[in-house]
Amino acid sequence: MSGGAGLPGAERPIRVLLADDQHLVRTGFRVILEVEDDIEVVGEAADGERAVSMTRALHPDVVLMDVEMTGVDGLEATRRITAPGDADGPAVLILTTFDRDDYLFSALRAGASGFLLKNGTPESLIEAIRVVARGDGLLAPEITRRVIATFTRPGTGATSVAGGPAALDELTPREREVLVLVARGASNAEIAAHLHLGEATVKTHVSRVLAKLGLRDRVQAVVFAYEHGVVRPGA
Repeated sequence: MSGGAGLPGAERPIRVLLADDQHLVRTGFRVILEVEDDIEVVGEAADGERAVSMTRALHPDVVLMDVEMTGVDGLEATRRITAPGDADGPAVLILTTFDRDDYLFSALRAGASGFLLKNGTPESLIEAIRVVARGDGLLAPEITRRVIATFTRPGTGATSVAGGPAALDELTPREREVLVLVARGASNAEIAAHLHLGEATVKTHVSRVLAKLGLRDRVQAVVFAYEHGVVRPGA
């Protein structure tokens, strides 16, 4: 496994902070990630409080965050790291052994850009870090299905991630098309092929959609689109 972003003449490596209360787990993650040319582990935190302070000091691109830690847990740490007014802060990727819906939805509402289980492969972890580092939200496929099912079920009391239907009026027809494709899980390359656009143009459209709807990333865009009827399950 070897990335290319860290090679001479290329962009700088993705800076990653590890937050987990188990030393052996952090060591394992470090071993997996530091093999990659385009990833650099810049620090380790054993609890949420330390993760927040180290994030402010080290300015990582991605925080790999455990949920259950002593003191300040990963969910509260995520809320502090992704607090309003810190839109340029790092992406938080939640990684946990606990396959629980309450953790999942709490993590999404806290501002996490991705959620993975620890039973995944090293390759999936590496790719997840690359995805959230470039500004794309990420959920494992089985988790995406649960998000859609929960946020589109009547009477669930799911909390809206943004303003509401009125915000949709701010979108151009093209931006609305892009939102629909994002909600269906399409990548920028897939959207570009579908709409016969360049990837750079698609990225601009996605950025404008997020800004107009007051959303942090693509994960929130998926939730918003299903909550407000832009797309429907099975459509």
